[in-house]
Amino acid sequence: MSEQAGEAVPAAQKSSWTSFLKSLAGFTGDLSAMTAPPFILSPTSLTEFPAYWCERPELFAAIADGKTEQARALAVLKWFISTLKGQYTSRNESMGSEKKPLNPVLGELFYGYWPANAARGGKTTLVVEQVSHHPPITAYRIENLEKGVTLTGHSAQKTSFSGGSIIVKQVGHAVLTVSLPSGESEEYLITLPRLRIDGLWYGSPYIELAETSYIQSSTGWLSTIEYKGKGYFSGKSHSFKATLTPHSHIHTSPHVIEGTWHTTSKESHSGATFHDVTSPKEEITVASIEEQGEWESRKLWHGVAKGIREGDFESAATFKGKIENEQRQRRRDESAGGTTWELKHFKYVEHDPVYERLGKLFKANPPTEDGYAYLGNGPHSES
Repeated sequence: MSEQAGEAVPAAQKSSWTSFLKSLAGFTGDLSAMTAPPFILSPTSLTEFPAYWCERPELFAAIADGKTEQARALAVLKWFISTLKGQYTSRNESMGSEKKPLNPVLGELFYGYWPANAARGGKTTLVVEQVSHHPPITAYRIENLEKGVTLTGHSAQKTSFSGGSIIVKQVGHAVLTVSLPSGESEEYLITLPRLRIDGLWYGSPYIELAETSYIQSSTGWLSTIEYKGKGYFSGKSHSFKATLTPHSHIHTSPHVIEGTWHTTSKESHSGATFHDVTSPKEEITVASIEEQGEWESRKLWHGVAKGIREGDFESAATFKGKIENEQRQRRRDESAGGTTWELKHFKYVEHDPVYERLGKLFKANPPTEDGYAYLGNGPHSES
């Protein structure tokens, strides 16, 4: 990505990009509070990001079709790896480089669905709510009720600057639940990888995943996913190695999968293709701006997004400032009135019992984490 170096920063904006980099280098604390130059802003709010979990809804639905614990654990791993391209490289492909998403306001909402079809059964729905502003935390729920597959999670970011890169520690986790025909259910605890944003000095930032993330099944199967960039075992950007190991009482060899998460991977033993995301993804279906409520993401940020897309950064900054000032006033009013913002679709849970129970199996760090329970009251658009 860095080969296209200077092209990502418009000539007129190079001085503000340089001063932004200087301020990054001298900044202490969480970078998410920093104001980025408008040309590096994405026209999309962070509340839309949970849709990346299901851009291949047939893989999400197919988890329920696994006939054994092992087959379902492999299906969860395949679905998870297939979500990474959309989550971490799609801005480079559509906008030329990584962009800073718009910081959601407290109470911001995003709704959508992927329609039912023969390949994946029923409709798959998404409910997202910004449940905290300081720190920014996004909670989400994805479900295909006909298949009995649901995903509930939350994410936040702690951002710092080190060695010429932005380091993003993703805080939070997700729990995937599969309801089985027997009436029992399986749970999968999913932890989140760390991010490194490279290419800053070239004005062409891109994301590389780092370190290790885990998917722990309640049946004992554990996927350990190691992320490596250029110069490690495959010498390619976006490389990974995933190892699926059974519970100690099951005597079978681990599955080892290697490849690049933004293209394809193979099972090491058989050489068979494991995942392939080179085909087009499926965008989420969302109501038109006219049909959306005032707190829905695309309606709320419409003026800002339009300005960014049209290169009218002055207009974008004006709309953005208006939204932010309204939010500050709302918080002042709440403080003066002794009230707090009431969440609409989620309830805060100080200790997530699923995280604690499954995290023990692979010695999760931290050993306990908070969470957000879904209240079951999201809208369900008619397909």
